[in-house]
Amino acid sequence: MKKLDKGFRIPSAAYTLPRKAVKGYTDLDKKPEIGDVVYGEVLSIGQHNSLENGEGRIHTIHPGTKAVFVLGNRYAPDYYEGLIPNSLNVEIDLLARSGVIGTVLSKSGKVISPTKIKPLGYACDKSGNILNTKNFNIIKPKVTEKKSPRAKMILAIGTAMNSGKSAAATACVYSLTTYDKEVRASKVTGTASLKDILSMNDAGAEYFSDFSFLGYPSTYMLKESEVEDVFNKLDLKYANNKDKYWVVEFADGINQRETAMLLRSEEVRKRIHKLIFCAADSFGAIGGLEILKRKFDLVPDAISGVCSSSPLHIKELSEYTDIPVFNSLDMDVKELYKILSTPRKRSKSK
Repeated sequence: MKKLDKGFRIPSAAYTLPRKAVKGYTDLDKKPEIGDVVYGEVLSIGQHNSLENGEGRIHTIHPGTKAVFVLGNRYAPDYYEGLIPNSLNVEIDLLARSGVIGTVLSKSGKVISPTKIKPLGYACDKSGNILNTKNFNIIKPKVTEKKSPRAKMILAIGTAMNSGKSAAATACVYSLTTYDKEVRASKVTGTASLKDILSMNDAGAEYFSDFSFLGYPSTYMLKESEVEDVFNKLDLKYANNKDKYWVVEFADGINQRETAMLLRSEEVRKRIHKLIFCAADSFGAIGGLEILKRKFDLVPDAISGVCSSSPLHIKELSEYTDIPVFNSLDMDVKELYKILSTPRKRSKSK
Protein backbone atom coordinates (compact mmCIF):
# COMPACT_ATOMS: atom_id res chain seq x y z
CA MET A 1 0.00 0.00 0.00
CA LYS A 2 1.31 3.43 -0.99
CA LYS A 3 0.87 6.66 0.94
CA LEU A 4 -1.48 9.40 -0.22
CA ASP A 5 -0.28 12.93 -0.82
CA LYS A 6 -1.38 15.48 1.75
CA GLY A 7 -4.32 17.72 0.86
CA PHE A 8 -6.05 15.39 -1.58
CA ARG A 9 -9.70 16.19 -2.33
CA ILE A 10 -12.72 13.98 -1.63
CA PRO A 11 -15.58 14.93 -3.97
CA SER A 12 -19.33 14.65 -3.39
CA ALA A 13 -19.65 11.44 -5.42
CA ALA A 14 -17.99 9.89 -2.36
CA TYR A 15 -20.43 11.67 -0.04
CA THR A 16 -20.76 8.74 2.37
CA LEU A 17 -17.04 7.92 2.51
CA PRO A 18 -15.32 9.18 5.70
CA ARG A 19 -11.95 10.78 5.01
CA LYS A 20 -10.42 8.76 7.83
CA ALA A 21 -11.31 5.55 5.96
CA VAL A 22 -8.91 6.42 3.12
CA LYS A 23 -5.47 5.27 4.24
CA GLY A 24 -3.55 4.67 1.02
CA TYR A 25 -3.73 3.34 -2.51
CA THR A 26 -2.85 0.11 -4.22
CA ASP A 27 -2.29 -1.34 -7.71
CA LEU A 28 -4.81 -1.08 -10.53
CA ASP A 29 -5.00 -4.80 -11.23
CA LYS A 30 -8.68 -5.28 -10.37
CA LYS A 31 -11.51 -4.97 -12.91
CA PRO A 32 -13.23 -1.62 -12.33
CA GLU A 33 -16.72 -1.64 -10.78
CA ILE A 34 -19.29 1.03 -10.03
CA GLY A 35 -18.49 2.73 -6.73
CA ASP A 36 -14.79 1.81 -6.72
CA VAL A 37 -12.75 4.67 -5.27
CA VAL A 38 -9.70 5.66 -7.32
CA TYR A 39 -6.81 7.90 -6.27
CA GLY A 40 -5.79 10.02 -9.21
CA GLU A 41 -4.13 13.14 -10.55
CA VAL A 42 -5.56 15.75 -12.90
CA LEU A 43 -3.66 15.60 -16.20
CA SER A 44 -5.39 18.33 -18.19
CA ILE A 45 -8.36 20.63 -17.76
CA GLY A 46 -11.30 20.27 -20.11
CA GLN A 47 -15.00 20.90 -19.50
CA HIS A 48 -14.80 20.62 -15.71
CA ASN A 49 -12.31 22.87 -13.92
CA SER A 50 -13.60 22.23 -10.41
CA LEU A 51 -14.70 19.54 -7.96
CA GLU A 52 -17.67 19.69 -5.60
CA ASN A 53 -16.96 18.35 -2.12
CA GLY A 54 -19.30 16.72 0.40
CA GLU A 55 -20.33 20.08 1.87
CA GLY A 56 -21.19 21.51 -1.54
CA ARG A 57 -18.05 23.68 -1.69
CA ILE A 58 -16.59 24.05 -5.17
CA HIS A 59 -12.82 23.53 -5.39
CA THR A 60 -10.91 24.81 -8.41
CA ILE A 61 -8.63 22.11 -9.85
CA HIS A 62 -5.43 22.34 -11.90
CA PRO A 63 -3.10 19.93 -13.66
CA GLY A 64 -1.44 18.08 -10.82
CA THR A 65 -4.37 18.29 -8.38
CA LYS A 66 -4.70 15.02 -6.44
CA ALA A 67 -8.08 13.64 -5.42
CA VAL A 68 -10.03 10.48 -4.94
CA PHE A 69 -12.61 9.84 -7.64
CA VAL A 70 -15.49 7.39 -7.97
CA LEU A 71 -16.11 5.08 -10.91
CA GLY A 72 -19.57 5.46 -12.35
CA ASN A 73 -21.65 5.79 -15.50
CA ARG A 74 -23.27 9.02 -16.66
CA TYR A 75 -26.23 9.82 -18.86
CA ALA A 76 -26.38 13.55 -19.59
CA PRO A 77 -27.59 14.64 -23.06
CA ASP A 78 -26.29 18.18 -22.48
CA TYR A 79 -22.86 16.88 -21.39
CA TYR A 80 -21.63 13.32 -21.75
CA GLU A 81 -22.62 9.72 -21.93
CA GLY A 82 -19.87 7.82 -20.13
CA LEU A 83 -19.34 4.28 -18.91
CA ILE A 84 -16.96 2.51 -16.55
CA PRO A 85 -14.01 1.19 -18.60
CA ASN A 86 -12.72 -2.38 -18.55
CA SER A 87 -9.37 -1.32 -17.09
CA LEU A 88 -7.67 1.70 -15.52
CA ASN A 89 -4.28 1.43 -17.17
CA VAL A 90 -4.87 4.54 -19.30
CA GLU A 91 -6.09 8.08 -18.62
CA ILE A 92 -9.78 8.42 -17.74
CA ASP A 93 -12.41 11.14 -18.12
CA LEU A 94 -13.97 13.31 -15.45
CA LEU A 95 -17.68 12.86 -16.19
CA ALA A 96 -19.06 15.25 -13.58
CA ARG A 97 -17.94 17.94 -11.15
CA SER A 98 -18.90 15.60 -8.31
CA GLY A 99 -15.86 13.42 -9.10
CA VAL A 100 -17.49 10.64 -11.13
CA ILE A 101 -15.00 9.17 -13.63
CA GLY A 102 -15.40 6.87 -16.62
CA THR A 103 -14.86 6.80 -20.37
CA VAL A 104 -16.82 9.25 -22.53
CA LEU A 105 -18.75 7.54 -25.32
CA SER A 106 -20.40 10.66 -26.74
CA LYS A 107 -20.68 14.34 -25.89
CA SER A 108 -22.96 17.25 -26.63
CA GLY A 109 -21.69 19.82 -29.08
CA LYS A 110 -22.35 22.41 -26.37
CA VAL A 111 -19.42 21.23 -24.26
CA ILE A 112 -15.71 20.71 -24.82
CA SER A 113 -13.69 17.56 -24.27
CA PRO A 114 -13.56 16.19 -20.73
CA THR A 115 -10.96 16.88 -18.09
CA LYS A 116 -8.44 14.02 -18.05
CA ILE A 117 -7.48 12.09 -14.94
CA LYS A 118 -4.48 9.80 -14.46
CA PRO A 119 -5.46 6.89 -12.16
CA LEU A 120 -2.66 6.24 -9.67
CA GLY A 121 -4.27 3.37 -7.80
CA TYR A 122 -7.35 2.12 -6.02
CA ALA A 123 -7.92 3.89 -2.71
CA CYS A 124 -7.86 1.45 0.19
CA ASP A 125 -8.41 1.19 3.93
CA LYS A 126 -5.83 0.46 6.63
CA SER A 127 -6.00 -3.27 5.83
CA GLY A 128 -5.35 -2.71 2.14
CA ASN A 129 -8.96 -3.42 1.11
CA ILE A 130 -10.12 -1.47 -1.93
CA LEU A 131 -12.77 1.09 -0.99
CA ASN A 132 -16.17 1.15 -2.69
CA THR A 133 -18.78 3.78 -1.90
CA LYS A 134 -21.58 1.18 -1.97
CA ASN A 135 -20.11 -0.21 1.26
CA PHE A 136 -20.76 3.13 2.97
CA ASN A 137 -24.56 3.36 2.78
CA ILE A 138 -25.95 5.90 5.26
CA ILE A 139 -29.64 5.22 4.50
CA LYS A 140 -30.76 2.63 7.02
CA PRO A 141 -34.58 2.61 7.36
CA LYS A 142 -35.91 1.56 10.76
CA VAL A 143 -38.73 -0.37 9.07
CA THR A 144 -38.64 -2.87 6.22
CA GLU A 145 -42.27 -2.72 5.08
CA LYS A 146 -44.27 0.26 3.89
CA LYS A 147 -47.29 0.97 6.00
CA SER A 148 -50.21 3.04 4.69
CA PRO A 149 -51.13 5.82 4.67
CA ARG A 150 -47.76 7.34 3.84
CA ALA A 151 -46.35 10.81 3.31
CA LYS A 152 -47.83 12.42 0.21
CA MET A 153 -45.33 12.08 -2.64
CA ILE A 154 -44.97 15.01 -5.05
CA LEU A 155 -43.08 13.71 -8.11
CA ALA A 156 -41.26 16.03 -10.53
CA ILE A 157 -40.39 14.58 -13.94
CA GLY A 158 -39.65 16.14 -17.31
CA THR A 159 -38.92 15.88 -21.00
CA ALA A 160 -35.14 16.00 -20.66
CA MET A 161 -32.15 17.22 -18.72
CA ASN A 162 -32.38 20.94 -17.89
CA SER A 163 -36.14 21.08 -18.49
CA GLY A 164 -36.64 22.65 -15.05
CA LYS A 165 -37.39 19.67 -12.79
CA SER A 166 -35.15 20.69 -9.91
CA ALA A 167 -36.53 24.23 -9.90
CA ALA A 168 -40.07 22.84 -9.90
CA ALA A 169 -39.30 20.45 -7.04
CA THR A 170 -37.73 23.32 -5.09
CA ALA A 171 -40.80 25.47 -5.73
CA CYS A 172 -43.02 22.68 -4.40
CA VAL A 173 -40.93 22.42 -1.25
CA TYR A 174 -41.10 26.16 -0.71
CA SER A 175 -44.85 26.36 -1.26
CA LEU A 176 -45.57 23.53 1.17
CA THR A 177 -43.24 24.78 3.89
CA THR A 178 -44.70 28.29 3.57
CA TYR A 179 -47.96 26.73 4.74
CA ASP A 180 -46.19 25.00 7.63
CA LYS A 181 -46.11 21.54 6.09
CA GLU A 182 -43.15 19.33 6.98
CA VAL A 183 -41.31 18.25 3.84
CA ARG A 184 -38.55 15.79 3.00
CA ALA A 185 -36.94 15.86 -0.46
CA SER A 186 -35.08 13.27 -2.53
CA LYS A 187 -33.54 12.94 -5.97
CA VAL A 188 -33.84 9.26 -6.85
CA THR A 189 -31.91 9.00 -10.13
CA GLY A 190 -29.12 10.82 -11.95
CA THR A 191 -25.44 11.54 -11.39
CA ALA A 192 -24.13 12.67 -8.00
CA SER A 193 -24.44 16.43 -7.44
CA LEU A 194 -25.40 18.18 -4.25
CA LYS A 195 -26.68 21.33 -5.95
CA ASP A 196 -30.23 20.15 -6.56
CA ILE A 197 -30.92 18.61 -3.18
CA LEU A 198 -29.23 21.47 -1.33
CA SER A 199 -31.56 23.83 -3.19
CA MET A 200 -34.55 21.87 -1.85
CA ASN A 201 -33.04 22.03 1.62
CA ASP A 202 -32.66 25.81 1.27
CA ALA A 203 -36.35 25.99 0.31
CA GLY A 204 -37.30 24.37 3.61
CA ALA A 205 -37.00 20.60 3.22
CA GLU A 206 -36.43 19.16 6.70
CA TYR A 207 -34.27 16.34 5.33
CA PHE A 208 -32.74 15.93 1.87
CA SER A 209 -31.16 12.95 0.14
CA ASP A 210 -30.31 11.25 -3.12
CA PHE A 211 -28.98 7.92 -4.39
CA SER A 212 -25.42 8.85 -3.37
CA PHE A 213 -26.54 8.51 0.25
CA LEU A 214 -26.85 4.80 -0.53
CA GLY A 215 -23.33 4.78 -2.00
CA TYR A 216 -24.19 5.05 -5.70
CA PRO A 217 -22.21 7.69 -7.64
CA SER A 218 -24.90 7.49 -10.33
CA THR A 219 -27.89 5.35 -11.27
CA TYR A 220 -27.25 5.03 -15.02
CA MET A 221 -27.13 1.37 -16.08
CA LEU A 222 -28.12 -0.02 -12.69
CA LYS A 223 -30.34 -3.09 -12.75
CA GLU A 224 -34.06 -2.41 -12.51
CA SER A 225 -34.14 -4.11 -9.10
CA GLU A 226 -31.37 -1.77 -7.87
CA VAL A 227 -33.17 1.34 -9.10
CA GLU A 228 -36.39 0.25 -7.38
CA ASP A 229 -34.40 -0.54 -4.24
CA VAL A 230 -33.03 3.02 -4.18
CA PHE A 231 -36.57 4.39 -4.42
CA ASN A 232 -37.95 2.04 -1.80
CA LYS A 233 -35.17 2.64 0.73
CA LEU A 234 -35.57 6.41 0.43
CA ASP A 235 -39.34 5.98 0.75
CA LEU A 236 -38.95 3.82 3.87
CA LYS A 237 -36.49 6.28 5.38
CA TYR A 238 -38.25 9.57 4.73
CA ALA A 239 -41.94 9.01 3.96
CA ASN A 240 -43.50 7.07 6.82
CA ASN A 241 -45.51 9.93 8.33
CA LYS A 242 -48.88 10.48 6.62
CA ASP A 243 -48.99 14.11 7.73
CA LYS A 244 -45.78 15.03 5.90
CA TYR A 245 -44.85 15.50 2.25
CA TRP A 246 -42.09 13.83 0.26
CA VAL A 247 -40.95 15.81 -2.80
CA VAL A 248 -39.13 13.58 -5.30
CA GLU A 249 -37.26 14.24 -8.54
CA PHE A 250 -36.37 11.74 -11.27
CA ALA A 251 -33.45 12.90 -13.45
CA ASP A 252 -33.41 13.48 -17.21
CA GLY A 253 -36.48 12.75 -19.35
CA ILE A 254 -39.33 10.25 -19.25
CA ASN A 255 -37.71 8.20 -22.03
CA GLN A 256 -34.45 7.83 -20.10
CA ARG A 257 -33.79 4.24 -19.06
CA GLU A 258 -34.03 4.44 -15.26
CA THR A 259 -36.79 7.07 -15.21
CA ALA A 260 -38.89 4.91 -17.52
CA MET A 261 -38.27 1.89 -15.28
CA LEU A 262 -39.57 3.77 -12.26
CA LEU A 263 -42.59 5.22 -14.06
CA ARG A 264 -43.62 1.67 -15.01
CA SER A 265 -43.13 0.40 -11.46
CA GLU A 266 -46.29 -0.14 -9.42
CA GLU A 267 -44.28 0.64 -6.28
CA VAL A 268 -43.76 4.14 -7.66
CA ARG A 269 -47.09 4.68 -9.40
CA LYS A 270 -49.18 3.92 -6.33
CA ARG A 271 -47.17 6.45 -4.32
CA ILE A 272 -47.90 9.46 -6.51
CA HIS A 273 -50.01 12.11 -4.80
CA LYS A 274 -49.24 14.84 -7.34
CA LEU A 275 -47.31 14.58 -10.62
CA ILE A 276 -45.46 17.65 -11.92
CA PHE A 277 -44.31 17.56 -15.56
CA CYS A 278 -41.58 19.92 -16.78
CA ALA A 279 -40.57 20.93 -20.29
CA ALA A 280 -38.30 23.48 -21.95
CA ASP A 281 -40.96 24.68 -24.40
CA SER A 282 -44.67 24.27 -25.12
CA PHE A 283 -44.22 21.84 -28.00
CA GLY A 284 -42.02 19.62 -25.82
CA ALA A 285 -44.69 19.73 -23.12
CA ILE A 286 -47.43 18.80 -25.60
CA GLY A 287 -45.41 15.91 -27.01
CA GLY A 288 -44.43 14.82 -23.52
CA LEU A 289 -48.06 14.71 -22.41
CA GLU A 290 -48.81 12.34 -25.28
CA ILE A 291 -45.91 10.05 -24.39
CA LEU A 292 -46.82 10.10 -20.70
CA LYS A 293 -50.36 9.01 -21.50
CA ARG A 294 -49.58 6.49 -24.23
CA LYS A 295 -46.48 4.88 -22.72
CA PHE A 296 -47.15 5.16 -18.99
CA ASP A 297 -50.89 5.93 -18.68
CA LEU A 298 -50.06 8.99 -16.57
CA VAL A 299 -51.58 12.47 -16.63
CA PRO A 300 -49.78 15.20 -14.66
CA ASP A 301 -51.49 17.45 -12.14
CA ALA A 302 -49.44 20.48 -13.17
CA ILE A 303 -46.96 21.60 -15.81
CA SER A 304 -43.84 23.61 -15.04
CA GLY A 305 -40.25 23.91 -16.16
CA VAL A 306 -38.48 26.35 -18.44
CA CYS A 307 -41.60 26.76 -20.60
CA SER A 308 -43.54 28.16 -17.65
CA SER A 309 -41.49 31.37 -17.67
CA SER A 310 -42.84 32.38 -21.10
CA PRO A 311 -46.40 33.77 -21.44
CA LEU A 312 -46.42 32.69 -25.09
CA HIS A 313 -45.50 29.10 -24.22
CA ILE A 314 -48.25 29.10 -21.61
CA LYS A 315 -50.73 30.48 -24.17
CA GLU A 316 -49.81 27.73 -26.64
CA LEU A 317 -50.26 25.11 -23.93
CA SER A 318 -53.69 26.45 -22.99
CA GLU A 319 -54.89 25.67 -26.51
CA TYR A 320 -54.05 22.01 -25.96
CA THR A 321 -54.66 21.22 -22.30
CA ASP A 322 -56.39 22.54 -19.20
CA ILE A 323 -53.65 21.23 -16.90
CA PRO A 324 -52.54 24.16 -14.69
CA VAL A 325 -49.10 25.69 -15.29
CA PHE A 326 -46.90 27.23 -12.60
CA ASN A 327 -43.72 29.24 -13.02
CA SER A 328 -41.11 27.82 -10.64
CA LEU A 329 -39.11 31.06 -10.59
CA ASP A 330 -42.03 33.47 -10.08
CA MET A 331 -44.77 31.36 -8.56
CA ASP A 332 -48.04 32.14 -6.90
CA VAL A 333 -47.35 30.30 -3.64
CA LYS A 334 -51.02 30.11 -2.71
CA GLU A 335 -52.09 28.65 -6.06
CA LEU A 336 -49.25 26.12 -6.08
CA TYR A 337 -50.11 25.05 -2.54
CA LYS A 338 -53.71 24.56 -3.63
CA ILE A 339 -52.56 22.28 -6.47
CA LEU A 340 -50.31 20.24 -4.19
CA SER A 341 -52.61 19.89 -1.20
CA THR A 342 -56.00 19.15 -2.74
CA PRO A 343 -57.11 15.56 -3.49
CA ARG A 344 -55.86 14.34 -6.83
CA LYS A 345 -58.01 15.16 -9.83
CA ARG A 346 -57.03 14.08 -13.30
CA SER A 347 -56.85 16.85 -15.87
CA LYS A 348 -57.41 16.06 -19.50
CA SER A 349 -56.00 17.15 -22.81
CA LYS A 350 -58.42 19.09 -24.96
